[in-house]
Amino acid sequence: MSSGKPEGEAPGILYISYDGMLEPLGQSQVVAYLEKLAAGRRIHLVSFEKAADWADVARRGAMRARLGTAGIAWHPMRYHKSPSAPATAFDIAAGSAKAVALARRHRLGIVHARSYVPALMALAVKRLSGAKFLFDMRGLWADERVDGGLWPAGGRLYRIAKGLERKFLLAADHVVTLTHASEAEIRRFPYLAGKAPPISVIPTCADLDRFTIQGPPQREPFVLGYIGGVGTWYLLDEMLACFRLLKEQRPDARLLFVNRNEHELIRSRAAAAGIDLADVEITVADHQDMPSQIARMSAGMALIKPAFSKVASAPTKLAEYLGCGVPALGNAGVGDMVDILEGRRVGVALKGFATTELADGATRLLALLAELDLRGRCRAVALDLFSLDGGVSAYAAIYDRLAAARV
Repeated sequence: MSSGKPEGEAPGILYISYDGMLEPLGQSQVVAYLEKLAAGRRIHLVSFEKAADWADVARRGAMRARLGTAGIAWHPMRYHKSPSAPATAFDIAAGSAKAVALARRHRLGIVHARSYVPALMALAVKRLSGAKFLFDMRGLWADERVDGGLWPAGGRLYRIAKGLERKFLLAADHVVTLTHASEAEIRRFPYLAGKAPPISVIPTCADLDRFTIQGPPQREPFVLGYIGGVGTWYLLDEMLACFRLLKEQRPDARLLFVNRNEHELIRSRAAAAGIDLADVEITVADHQDMPSQIARMSAGMALIKPAFSKVASAPTKLAEYLGCGVPALGNAGVGDMVDILEGRRVGVALKGFATTELADGATRLLALLAELDLRGRCRAVALDLFSLDGGVSAYAAIYDRLAAARV
């Protein structure tokens, strides 16, 4: 069946993100990819921008110019926060109407939904325009809400979200997930038996032209570092306990947090853990300055609460640490963490958080850091698994397959 596409016209793609492009996440995990995917393709981007971000006229103008230079048509919409459920419902309705209109007007044959809320909009596009649906699910969102204590297990919201997840997976022409562990879990869903769409694993990638080895390794003093927020999932107390135990083996050890809004929380928890605050540095850095901050670290941390939903987690900070040649301290029960850190010998994956296990992890981390080829190995693993160019190539292959399927 013909797609109705004029001969020679570039493939048309509608990308929908509920994250704003004026946020760091949108810039690193959406814009960075789309800039490289835009050549030879017609890409329309719908995003939902926070009011505070949109009020920054200079930043808004810079983003519009950046996307325009790449040939990407940007259609920003307003994000509504409260009251939560009605606000999200309004955004879904407005976004669906906008997305369907764009798909029809510009003959966009592929709709790429980044996570669950955009997938609702994408489903409307697929049904009303016939576009191929790429469900970039990112993680097991409904289960994350339960594991994070935001929804009750088995509650009404959870049941609705899991029902929608089922619709998305059954309707999708292709699915992207972040980890091999989550791919295996999805394939075990009973309703997908004999009906599973093609599934690709594309982990959260980093721009390894920026996140690169900056200089000689940080050896003295020993600096254990962490970048990002310390909210629901990241285990601040366990990271602090691990540092305290590591300092017993390396008295010169220092702790570095690169964090935007939680400085007082970190200081208070560090003091409660018996850590001398003179050994703790907390600083703020823009995303563009993050490689130079990671270069100050001997090792980086990414301890995450293990839960069923975390089987689909691929923390961006892991890619960024390794890209800079810095080994990582992680834990089991999170995505492909054990296979990457222990299997590739670029870090340590804790099996648990008892004092003996934390102390053993600190010992093994110090032993690993004595290996002379460690930095090169970290960089090589990052290039193999987390390269932005590798992620772009994987998405390009999916786009090409979906475009060909419309012909």
